[in-house]
Amino acid sequence: MMNDSSPESSPEGESCDSIKYILVSGGVISGVGKGVITSSIGTLLKSIGLRVTAIKIDPYLNIDAGTFSPYEHGEVFVLDDGGEVDLDLGNYERFLDVKLNRDNNITTGKIYQHVISKERRGDYLGKTVQVVPHVTDAIQDWVEHVAMIPVEGEGEKPQVCVIELGGTIGDIEGMPFIEAFRQFQFKSGVSNFCNIHVSLVPQPGSTGEQKTKPTQHSVRQLRGFGLSPDIIVCRSQTPIDGIVKSKISNFCHVKPDQVVAVHDCSSIYRVPLLLEKQGVLRYLVKRLELPSPTPRTPIFLHKWKNLADRYDGHQEDVRIVLVGKYTKFQDSYISVIKALRHAALSCRRKLDLKYIEAEYLEKEMELKDPVGYHKAWSCVCDAQGILVPGGFGIRGIEGKILAARYARERKIPYLGVCLGMQVAAIEFARSVLEFPDANSTEFNDTTKHPVVIEMPEHNPGDMGGTMRLGKRRTLFKHSDSVLRKLYGNPEHVEERHRHRYEINPSIVKEFENKGLRFVGQDVDGQRMEIMELSDHPYFVGVQYHPEYLTRPMKPSPPYLGLILASLGKLQTYIARGCMPSPRSSYDYFSDSEGELDDEVTQALGRTSIFSTPSISPDLRNTTKSEMD
Repeated sequence: MMNDSSPESSPEGESCDSIKYILVSGGVISGVGKGVITSSIGTLLKSIGLRVTAIKIDPYLNIDAGTFSPYEHGEVFVLDDGGEVDLDLGNYERFLDVKLNRDNNITTGKIYQHVISKERRGDYLGKTVQVVPHVTDAIQDWVEHVAMIPVEGEGEKPQVCVIELGGTIGDIEGMPFIEAFRQFQFKSGVSNFCNIHVSLVPQPGSTGEQKTKPTQHSVRQLRGFGLSPDIIVCRSQTPIDGIVKSKISNFCHVKPDQVVAVHDCSSIYRVPLLLEKQGVLRYLVKRLELPSPTPRTPIFLHKWKNLADRYDGHQEDVRIVLVGKYTKFQDSYISVIKALRHAALSCRRKLDLKYIEAEYLEKEMELKDPVGYHKAWSCVCDAQGILVPGGFGIRGIEGKILAARYARERKIPYLGVCLGMQVAAIEFARSVLEFPDANSTEFNDTTKHPVVIEMPEHNPGDMGGTMRLGKRRTLFKHSDSVLRKLYGNPEHVEERHRHRYEINPSIVKEFENKGLRFVGQDVDGQRMEIMELSDHPYFVGVQYHPEYLTRPMKPSPPYLGLILASLGKLQTYIARGCMPSPRSSYDYFSDSEGELDDEVTQALGRTSIFSTPSISPDLRNTTKSEMD
């Protein structure tokens, strides 16, 4: 949570006036795509050399996302500082290549906790504490404070803060935030604040006609609360024609070029290009008095277009099976899915991902649902690679153990993340070490062979924020580690964690004597972080969650290893030194150019992206005077 002294004790003379604020609100329905629009806006602003940060506002009363059910809100995303936040912050980090902190996710619970703590200390000097002005002031102070926190390696203060307001306009829980930003627009100044409103344009199947009335009502409601949209982003299934845009312009009191259409695209990577094509970047530069686009802008846009084209253009696929327990709601594994897609994209393959409920692999299911049982095992048998992600609870554990056994015995590439590493160790102990009752104390606290144990410092009382969270250092213990080579042969790596249980260090030697090596450990040598099986194409487990740090042009090494091994290219890639290229270094915000041309880099897709870019028509003829 934000320190109580933070917003009030900014260094004297430091002002937030120079920071530009873009509020992204939504109407008609939730889940309309505000997160992707927010990320895409930030991406376009970064393309002209600006430092951009992002804030997600969630109007629920929870302090953070740590105790959410995956079925309710999807994945819990973890930040470097251990903050458990909404999955949209993962989108921001992946698109903008920044490192956010827990205060970048504002919830009603955090705000009220902050205000009540101040009231208990007597900071309000006996005044009646009310939503207006105390809660609304706290929201504004929080936004100003977080907007100044550096999110890039250089440590410089951001120049633009893009704020996504969760929910829809009119939701009762969001009213204090709407009022706060109504006041904030005057506090920050006309040229430092703008509002982008994202609204659904439905297209009923009975008529096929795109309806503008919901957007009209949404904008009218927004104006009734004191905010006027500068840009209206119309979300639709199919492209919106000029007549519909003109109608929205007329009835919502904005110019035609301030109505932007974003239809369902083949990938989210096309959204920044779609926005730029319709002049959004040009409008924001003028509206917020931002620096003019530089020569790097068309270079960046070309690289991003190349990324989107490659995503759509691959014909061959790579078949991966994800064995989990929350597979009915794909957002539960959104970062895992992104990591797999990024890795497959770098290998010039289209990801063919099958989701298997772990329960359906268990023997009991053959009697309960024989069709589902055989279908699940058919997918596993057809897979080129198997992934078991993190999770909690006993349901489906035996199915995951069976999947790990199948991958080990059949030499199918396997990646186990967090719980996925633990079940692989349990399976190895049962099958190879011949400990038939081997288990985790999470599932059987009376087992004679506890392969996985609870962390000594874990607090079993409160659930929220009691796990081992955030960025931690892992030291490599073996120079011949496959994962060490995939990371670029460093002495250590720093990855994000979220777990309560870990491998029992007292039985590590027994594992290693049989070929299952723990090649990565924490700085104290007590926690097992990475395991690799000898004499296997790729059987890797990691206690941390590498998917949290994946990037579109810099795939996570453990996931890249899984895809390469599934394609039969891992050993060739390692033999050539795992040589990185400018393109694989996620440097699409830079102007560096280069190309590598050999068998392995061809497999990783490292060609043609640095060819001479074609400049966007919207930017080619733009002069500084026009921008001003």
